[in-house]
Amino acid sequence: MSSCCFPGVSGVTLVTQKPPVVTLRTGQTATMDCNLGTVTGASARWYKQVPGGGPQFVLRFHHSWSSVRYGSGFSAPKFTSNHQSQSDYHLIINNVEEGDSAVYYCQTWDSSAKEDVSQ
Repeated sequence: MSSCCFPGVSGVTLVTQKPPVVTLRTGQTATMDCNLGTVTGASARWYKQVPGGGPQFVLRFHHSWSSVRYGSGFSAPKFTSNHQSQSDYHLIINNVEEGDSAVYYCQTWDSSAKEDVSQ
């Protein structure tokens, strides 16, 4: 449930996601949580990866923004995001379909470590 590490970088932010597995029926709503740890000034970015494929950028959201920024092929109302705090973000997938089945990754930028940090 914790992110991997960057050799030689001390005190790097830990990005955590939950739940580890979401099981739903068609038409239901999936919600995934991402905690950015000590990062409060960066946006949360979500990626989708299906077996045998590369990561696809889904969306990016920052607590100060009025709207979500989407990757190519992803849009509202199917995909959206909100936040509980400056470090707690949610990815919401509405009206789940079989094609939504994938691994979803949360990522942020740790300016203090100058590294991308992901779960």
